[in-house]
Amino acid sequence: MRLTLPIIVLSQFFCTSLWFAGNSVIADLAKELHLETTVLAHLTSSIQFGFITGTLVFAILTISDRFSPSIVFFISAILAGLFNLGMLINAIGLTEILLFRFLTGFFLAGIYPVGMKIAADYHQAGLGKSLGFLVGALVIGTAFPHLLKSFTVGFPWKYIIYSTTTLSLLGGLMILFFVPNGPYRKQGKKLKFTTFLKSFKEREFRSVAFGYFGHMWELYAFWAFVPLMLTAYNLHYPNVKLNVPLYSFLIIASGAISCIISGLISQRYGAKKIAIISLLLSGICCLASPLFLFSNSVVLLLAFLFIWGITVIADSPLFSTLIAQNAPEESRGTSLTIVNCIGFSITIVSIQIINILSNTINSQYIYVVLAIGPIMGLFALRKRNHFSLNL
Repeated sequence: MRLTLPIIVLSQFFCTSLWFAGNSVIADLAKELHLETTVLAHLTSSIQFGFITGTLVFAILTISDRFSPSIVFFISAILAGLFNLGMLINAIGLTEILLFRFLTGFFLAGIYPVGMKIAADYHQAGLGKSLGFLVGALVIGTAFPHLLKSFTVGFPWKYIIYSTTTLSLLGGLMILFFVPNGPYRKQGKKLKFTTFLKSFKEREFRSVAFGYFGHMWELYAFWAFVPLMLTAYNLHYPNVKLNVPLYSFLIIASGAISCIISGLISQRYGAKKIAIISLLLSGICCLASPLFLFSNSVVLLLAFLFIWGITVIADSPLFSTLIAQNAPEESRGTSLTIVNCIGFSITIVSIQIINILSNTINSQYIYVVLAIGPIMGLFALRKRNHFSLNL
């Protein structure tokens, strides 16, 4: 029992390393296949769209509530890892790459929200702290391919794909053999296609869900474009030679620390209050970005990006905690999954908007658009929704 959370956290880290595996090798992939570097947005959107589709299917079929979440996690980890390997097929084209990224994302739907469901089944008290560690693992897993890339300069990019697939298989096996169903699990009894909408009847659930949606507008767009922010800085200042993969890893992974800290201090001050503060700070970073992205001081640039990387994710485990606490016990896994589905749908919109704006607007100013999310999220959290749903 004492080792359950560390095992879940480590497994989550291993499996979510698949998420940005394609992004970390995009430069090599573009060079080998003669693709435009703007394919990054399509690559990211493809895996996001797969995750969205997967979460929608998992939610409608209430899979993580009707079946053992540990087995769902294991099967999903195996399939996601195998589809990740699909990128290594000889003479593969862009269409096939996007398809394999989509399928990898589809089965990540059985890893990230299901991992939170497993944690919630083991920890009712101190759930915020537990999810802080869990989301921290997601952050490091997401950033990890960039670290691999920085260590494998000069080696074939395919090594990163092999490594992340191996980690996913290992993570799935760890959950299967060492994490049985939790003591607080309440199994869903029958399939009902409207179960995934049930939680939205509750006003407080809607409030925190919409706060989460605002958070997601900013989060993945920031993560996806950190390498491009650093690359643009190198181009703007030719004498500066920032190690883009290494700093991308460090900036994204720094958020793991804030997830753990926010989860711990939420035990004293409340998850909602800390989530509001975090969302406010990251929104300020969006608005302030033009002042720092092309600063003539590289120290100032990096300090700003680290602060943004820390604040942009600190509220994530708190929103997951609030969503789990305000969802019906028998459909907690489904509620977490459908909120993830909507949230990740929003990430595609923000990523594509940034991609479109990058062709017409100076990159110094385009990331101000990300402030829309925190602003809307803060409004949802401070003023509860007064409409009702007749489901």
